[in-house]
Amino acid sequence: MAKSITPSTFVRNLSYGKLCELSDFLDPHENWKKVIVNIYKPTGEPRYTQNHLRRFEGLVASGKSPTVELLHDWGTTNCTVGDLVEILEKNNLLAAADILLPVTRIPVSWSPVPGREESAEVTVPLDIVEHLQISQTSQEPVEDEDQPSDSERRPCSGRPGFRGFSFQELLQMTGNFNDRPALEGGSRLGAGGFGVVYRGCFNGADVAVKKLSCMGDISPQELKIQFKQEVQTLQMLKHKNILDMVGFSCDGDHPCLVYSYMCNGSLLDRLACLGGSSPLSWTRRCLITIGTARGLEYLHHNHHIHRDVKSGNILLDETFEAKLSDFGLTRNSSKHSSSTVLTEKIVGTTAYMAPEALRGEITPKSDIFSLGVVLLEVISGLPPADDTRQPHLLMEMKDEIEDEEMTLEDFVDKKMGPCDQTAVEKMYSLSKKCLNERKNRRPQIKEVLMELENALTTFPLGQQSKE
Repeated sequence: MAKSITPSTFVRNLSYGKLCELSDFLDPHENWKKVIVNIYKPTGEPRYTQNHLRRFEGLVASGKSPTVELLHDWGTTNCTVGDLVEILEKNNLLAAADILLPVTRIPVSWSPVPGREESAEVTVPLDIVEHLQISQTSQEPVEDEDQPSDSERRPCSGRPGFRGFSFQELLQMTGNFNDRPALEGGSRLGAGGFGVVYRGCFNGADVAVKKLSCMGDISPQELKIQFKQEVQTLQMLKHKNILDMVGFSCDGDHPCLVYSYMCNGSLLDRLACLGGSSPLSWTRRCLITIGTARGLEYLHHNHHIHRDVKSGNILLDETFEAKLSDFGLTRNSSKHSSSTVLTEKIVGTTAYMAPEALRGEITPKSDIFSLGVVLLEVISGLPPADDTRQPHLLMEMKDEIEDEEMTLEDFVDKKMGPCDQTAVEKMYSLSKKCLNERKNRRPQIKEVLMELENALTTFPLGQQSKE
């Protein structure tokens, strides 16, 4: 059995696997540089010079991790995990710090909603408290404005931080988490692998409140990781095609996440015309896929892999603008988007999972594969899996089309009305590229976006304007 890690553990005694876990958080955005500039000799002088820094930067080109190599080098001294965690916490690299030492819980007196005079005594994880402080002061999310160049990308100014809600407030907002369906006058919107989502009202506006629970084989530790991962991801990344988080609560029996309410539900529900909703037109479907691809391009550009792209996680606002959601499984990737990481924990939704994802590989190309399944859903209106159907998986139906057992015309959703056959063929061809079993033959997300935009322009503009 591996020895537990304590503050007095020498960095040199950390396992290679643990160093790789740290690199997942420190290699993206070159966060390892925040560590290296805070390492000093006993004399008080910096241990590493600019020449050292350039040497570590050069490791990326050869496929090595600067984080792993830095900690190997620093570990030749008597530095400890406590020393490393102190540097990580000082630079607000809290997810990395939590890999080494468990989260400390402390009682904090704070006002759950800014502007209220009264304060509530709540017990909040230390790292989440610090995230609240960061979001309201110096650290701001990465903002996107129509995909500017790298030199133009910078944190936006004036972005408000997440609100801290007490669990009692969420009870009031959701009618005590009324489990009756929202369509029947209750609050329940739906359920997923990590909890139930409820409709609530805050400051006169509708919100969606996800109450996390240990469902199925999900452990409390995994639940805590999902909670923290989603908060940290949505604090860092902001884009019009990514769901906005309003705030969170962690003082009750269940951690909760509060989001903007998406009145048109999920793409999965709209394709199924759930609740008697009108079928989505072809133009509308094209615009939704373009919005989804833009959100995914932004994630990949910022070195994040979603890992659970599916129609149920594509939410639609009042104008049917697509919003990627559910970032509890998201992982940082290395600086190079072609990087692959291995994990023992297989996560995701099977009907959308790429072959390599089923083997535990984490790569941006797995998101592309999942998007290929979504494109098939958009074209056909069929669910990704159906036990009453042969074949059960939608991704396998393309094989029937290729074998001429079914025509593409038969595959197309008749509910959506007129559509341009050329545009449909382009989207279907793109879905096949995305679903290539060999990940290196799948297109990059920028190529996917370009082809989707091209498919939309194929459709007559006069008919587009009627949407």
